[in-house]
Amino acid sequence: MRPFLVVGLVLLTAGCGAAVPPAGQAAHGERPGALGADDERPGRREGRAPAAPGEAVAVPRSASGRYEVVGGSEAARSGPGEAVRYLVEVERGLPFDGRAFAAQVHRTLNDRRGWTRFRRVARGPVRLRVALSSPRLTDRRCRPLRTGGHLSCWNGTRSVINALRWARGVPQYGGDLAAYRHYLISHEVGHALGHRHRACPGPGRLAPVMVQQSKSLGRCRPNPWPHPGR
Repeated sequence: MRPFLVVGLVLLTAGCGAAVPPAGQAAHGERPGALGADDERPGRREGRAPAAPGEAVAVPRSASGRYEVVGGSEAARSGPGEAVRYLVEVERGLPFDGRAFAAQVHRTLNDRRGWTRFRRVARGPVRLRVALSSPRLTDRRCRPLRTGGHLSCWNGTRSVINALRWARGVPQYGGDLAAYRHYLISHEVGHALGHRHRACPGPGRLAPVMVQQSKSLGRCRPNPWPHPGR
């Protein structure tokens, strides 16, 4: 097989960027499960007013480059089996209220149409982290995946959520930002649970949640849920 064909196959099998990291590799050179200097310091974000619901948010290209864990905990929805432990991080300097973001993430993950049951905690051990990040920090944390300042990714121990996409959504969702946010969380956490990308199964059908809907729906209809029929 010619070298350029090999490269093409790599691009097609990537996560949400354009290259596949080695197994178990975390983003930006950290070892799997490694903690940044502030990762295990829950706290309240001070010094700015949170964006109001429906208010247009100006997302900076870069913020502090450091995460803060959202404090507190939230129980998993009722049901069988052990709940997945996770925590939520927000990059300092972003114009979003951390607790409001964490509440939205938790509602999505514990919806009956979601993957399973999730329990939010403020410190490890956890199976995954959901991290709201500026475009620049997203690019850093997602390496070697190429997110180009506008995609999100799963890499290492984090579902890295690009704040630009969280604020603006994508045209494919026709202005339904709430539905797109459900999709964004469901898709990136789906990678954390071991699910790979899928293709549109046919014109007019609901897109599986692991379709890269932020890029294109193909000829499918948008769908933010792993199990939309529940």
